[in-house]
Amino acid sequence: MSGGPGEGAGDASEEAGAGGSGGASDVSGGLGGWGGSGDGRGDAGQDAGSAVGGPVRIPMPRVSVEDREGPLPALTEFTPVPATLVLAHPVLKALLGAWALAACSPEETAAVEEHLGGCGPCADEARRLREAVGLLHPSESLDVDPGLRTRVLASCLDRRPPRIPVPDWATPYDAETARLDALIQDIGDADWHAPVRLRWFEDDDAASRRTTVAGVISHLLSVDGLVAVALGLDDPLGDVDVPVESPAARTEAYWRASHLPPTRAVRGPWRAQSHDLVRTVSFAGSGTGSARLPVSYGEFSLPLQDAMVDRAFECWVHAEDIALAVDYPYDPPAPRHLHRMVDLAARMLPTVLAVRRRAGLAAPAHGRHLVPAGGPGRTLRLEIEGSGGGEWMIPLDSPAATGSAEFEVAHIALDGVEFCRLAAGHVPPGDAAAGHMGDRAAINDVLYATASLSRM
Repeated sequence: MSGGPGEGAGDASEEAGAGGSGGASDVSGGLGGWGGSGDGRGDAGQDAGSAVGGPVRIPMPRVSVEDREGPLPALTEFTPVPATLVLAHPVLKALLGAWALAACSPEETAAVEEHLGGCGPCADEARRLREAVGLLHPSESLDVDPGLRTRVLASCLDRRPPRIPVPDWATPYDAETARLDALIQDIGDADWHAPVRLRWFEDDDAASRRTTVAGVISHLLSVDGLVAVALGLDDPLGDVDVPVESPAARTEAYWRASHLPPTRAVRGPWRAQSHDLVRTVSFAGSGTGSARLPVSYGEFSLPLQDAMVDRAFECWVHAEDIALAVDYPYDPPAPRHLHRMVDLAARMLPTVLAVRRRAGLAAPAHGRHLVPAGGPGRTLRLEIEGSGGGEWMIPLDSPAATGSAEFEVAHIALDGVEFCRLAAGHVPPGDAAAGHMGDRAAINDVLYATASLSRM
């Protein structure tokens, strides 16, 4: 391999013999340049070799600084300290957002942090910005726990009972309207016009009506007006002529009276009316007289305590319709409220069965002449599973009869939410996830009667 020190020396000797006495000086310079002192300055040696006309040499590896006998240089010689930036207060304040996001350069970061040590307002702003940055990547959902409101109120009421408490039978309506209001308060203007399809069962066939999110709130406003009228409050329909007090007729009349399609402006009247209803029934108290005040639905009527549960049920069902339209999750009611809704539907089933039987939509009664008023008759056991569930004995042959385990002919088991969705007309009777045993005709009659509880 060419380029070693020995070979270089031989070539230099030949040069010296041929060129005279001046060559010796050049040779010593060339050898010294190639590495005599060992300080690693190979470039100087290459220049010296070129000066005497020799070939270009490859230098030896540089000597490591650790191999020298002298002390190592101080670390500060190799770690340059960045100069501290001197920035005006407005510039430093403008950098707080980038600092909170860790997007500043090292010099800017040092300048900002030095400034925060002496400027209280900027330090407070920096702290708030850092807390806000922590919310950009939450470890869990930002949605408020649906049970939070109930727990906070319960804790407050344990300390100081309300001067005018809400009756137990009105608390489901109070809770469901509050949940729906929380859902719609932050949706955008465009979401208020998102399409929604109202679904129910009519004459054992699925029925539907297309509307919007704002149209659903208008529907709730107009039907809640039935309770408002019974309590002596203003009717949201005003002077609109409604020949039949059915929920569907009131809703259609309200929609027709609107010159333009409903918008988010309908939230205000609906919210104010729901507050008025809760306030009025609270002042009326939970006594028997006020609880039994009849509320007319046109073809039938319900006592006020049942009408409030009915309105809570419909509020929840249509809140789920809205949540589906705007692609937002929505939880079922609290278990104790769900239980009241299931109980109301179960208590209405014997009357609905009798109406369907007269219309030829249910099997004829068996041994009705043998059942005295208030006596036991053929019975179906309705078992509702899950939170808010229970058992109800449904008399099959007459609303005047009572259910009895002794005369049980069939048994149905359903989840509580599934039962409510069946009663809302959102689940066809044939598709209901029900466990059943016993008289098949009685089971079908009860499933279809539950679906026929639904309406627009």
